[in-house]
Amino acid sequence: MPLPNAHVLCIKWGTKYRAHDVNRLYHMVMRNVQQWSVQFHCFTDDYAGLDAAIITHPLPEIHVADQNDIKYVYRKEVGLCDDDLGGLRGQRVMFLDLDVVVTDSLDPFFAYPHGDEFIIIKDWNTRGNHVGQASCYSWVVGTLGFIKADFESRPKEVVAQYFTASQEYLSAHVIARYGALRFWEESWCRSFKQHALPVWYRRAFTTPKLPEGTRILAFHGDPKMEDALVGRWSSKPVPFFKRFYKTIRPSPWLADYDI
Repeated sequence: MPLPNAHVLCIKWGTKYRAHDVNRLYHMVMRNVQQWSVQFHCFTDDYAGLDAAIITHPLPEIHVADQNDIKYVYRKEVGLCDDDLGGLRGQRVMFLDLDVVVTDSLDPFFAYPHGDEFIIIKDWNTRGNHVGQASCYSWVVGTLGFIKADFESRPKEVVAQYFTASQEYLSAHVIARYGALRFWEESWCRSFKQHALPVWYRRAFTTPKLPEGTRILAFHGDPKMEDALVGRWSSKPVPFFKRFYKTIRPSPWLADYDI
């Protein structure tokens, strides 16, 4: 019996991320799926160096008078809402940021949704259930086009209201349309900064630890995964008065995931 299909998406534009980052995510995903036939898609403005097995698409078009209005990461949260995204209309897709590490099977993520549900990580820094953390979310293509249409109609107003908080913009519109956010199981998606680091006063002598049950480990802000591997908070100098808590020991276990 053939395996059911699943679609995993990522997006890369500009120079912040490299082809290597896309290829690394692709291989992490493929190693951690056993019960589904996965197609891996990358939406990008530069195809050079991408693994030949990755299905590539141009960046989704966002129709605004001034392209400078597409600030920050709205190209992700808005562009991926396109109702005909990459010819995937009607298909359930799962988005992953390029700064995540897949640490266990992804099979449960594909079996988790029902119907046309939008599912996202519960934001680790927000009380209540009104903000999703957009390192990993799943939806059916064709159900979120109203968000893209809203942004296209008033980009300056959106950025003035939400500034860099594009995931709050996405969350607010999902709640307005569907009544609530639905979240992944809490243990599946964890933050390196929030859940793997020891308390600040133990960071100088205690190695970070992968939380039990983690399937996706997100690296948002600093430290980035390459920094965490070698025990560095950031490639940029850390101000002296912050070094007592912005310090970490190496996490050699990250090398098990090809970091």
